[in-house]
Amino acid sequence: MRGGGLWQLGQSFTRRLTQADKKAVARRCFASEADLKKTVLYDFHVANGGKMVPFAGWSMPIQYKDSIMDSTVNCRENGSLFDVSHMCGLSLKGKECIPFLEKLVVADVAGLAPGTGTLTVFTNEKGGAIDDSVITKVTNEHIYLVVNAGCRDKDLAHIEEHMKAFKSKGGDVSWHIHDERSLLALQGPLAAPVLQHLMKEDLSKIYFSDFRMLDINGVPCFLTRTGYTGEDGFEISVPSEHAVDLAKAILEKSEGKVRLTGLGARDSLRLEAGLCLYGNDMEQHITPVEAGLTWAIGKRRRAEGGFLGAEVILKQIEEGPSIRRVGLFSAGPPARSHSEIQDEKGQNIGEVTSGGFSPCLKKNIAMGYVKSGLHKAGTKVKIVVRGKPYDGSVTKMPFVPTKYYKP
Repeated sequence: MRGGGLWQLGQSFTRRLTQADKKAVARRCFASEADLKKTVLYDFHVANGGKMVPFAGWSMPIQYKDSIMDSTVNCRENGSLFDVSHMCGLSLKGKECIPFLEKLVVADVAGLAPGTGTLTVFTNEKGGAIDDSVITKVTNEHIYLVVNAGCRDKDLAHIEEHMKAFKSKGGDVSWHIHDERSLLALQGPLAAPVLQHLMKEDLSKIYFSDFRMLDINGVPCFLTRTGYTGEDGFEISVPSEHAVDLAKAILEKSEGKVRLTGLGARDSLRLEAGLCLYGNDMEQHITPVEAGLTWAIGKRRRAEGGFLGAEVILKQIEEGPSIRRVGLFSAGPPARSHSEIQDEKGQNIGEVTSGGFSPCLKKNIAMGYVKSGLHKAGTKVKIVVRGKPYDGSVTKMPFVPTKYYKP
C-alpha cells in the first residue's frame, strides 16, 4: 500500500546500506541533499542515529543504530515508531463530498459507518491504479484520507481536476491538505498498551480501521487504528509543533521496547504482511482485481459502477483477470523486483514485483504477477535471479499472520 518510491531503497533491506548504495540512490533520485524536504522530526532522527536517505523527495531514515533485520523482528515482538509525515493527509468536506469521492475510488464510502474507514484504490479511465489510500468517513460531510508520498503531486492534481468539474456543476465539496500536521505510525503488540498511557479514551473499544479525534499527550490528534506492518497499531496525525514531544513520550512510556524504525524495516514488514507497495506491486496499468484487491470494491459499487474504469474492472470481476498477484517462496538468492517467473518448462509466466529475505520467517519471500491459472498455492515455478533459475512455489499471503485488533 504505502510507499511511492521505496523500491529504490527497499531492494537492500536485509543488510545495512553501504555508502556506495546511498550514493547510487542519491544519484538516481536527486541532485543534492539540499533539494530534499525534511519532516519536523529530521533533527530527532539524526540525533537518534537515523541513517538518512532520499525517498520520494524527502530525507527519511532508512534505519537507526540496529540492523533492519533486528528492527523488523522487534516490531513484531514489541513495537516500532515510524515517522510517516512525508505522506499526504487531506480532508474532503461538504454535503456532496461522498458522491464526489465515489467517482474516483472503488470503495463504498457511503456505506461506511461514521468513524470507520477502509483501504481503497483511486482508478483511472482504464481501470488501472493511480494510487491506493486509507480513507475514513469522519461524518457524512467529512472524509479524511492519506495518500502516498511518491504519488502526492499526481493524486492532488487528479482530485483537483475532478473537483473543479464537480463544483462547476453545483457540487458541494471542498478540501484541505493537512500540511500543518505530522503523521506517526505506532505498530506492534505494545502499541495499544503504550499509547493508552497517553490518553483517556479506552483503546479496547477502538477497533481496526476505526477513526477518532481525541487528545493524545494533551494534544488534539486524529487517531486511526491501522498501519502497514500486519501488526496491531495506530497512525496518529498530530499538529507538527507537537510531533517531536509525542514521539519522545511514546518511546519513554515503552521503556525502550518500542524503537524508532526506518523505511528499510517498514518495507520488510509490509512484504511479510503481503501488502502492496505502490510503484512496485501496483501501478497505473494494474487493476485492483489483478492486484488481489477485489474485496475492496464494495458490493454496491460492483452493482452500480460509477467510478473511473468501472467497465474494465467489473468485466474482470465477472470473467476473471488475465494476470494475478501472488506470493512466492524461492530458493537461492532472494528474488528482486523484475525477476522473471517461469513455469517448470522455462516458459515466462510473469514477473516479481517485490522480494527479499524475511527477517521473521528466515527464508526468501516475494510477490509478483503470474498468468491466471498458474496462481494457485502450491504451483511450482522457477524464479530467475542474475540469469540463473531457482526453484520456487506460489503461496498464499500474508506470509506472516496479521494481528489486526477486531471485535
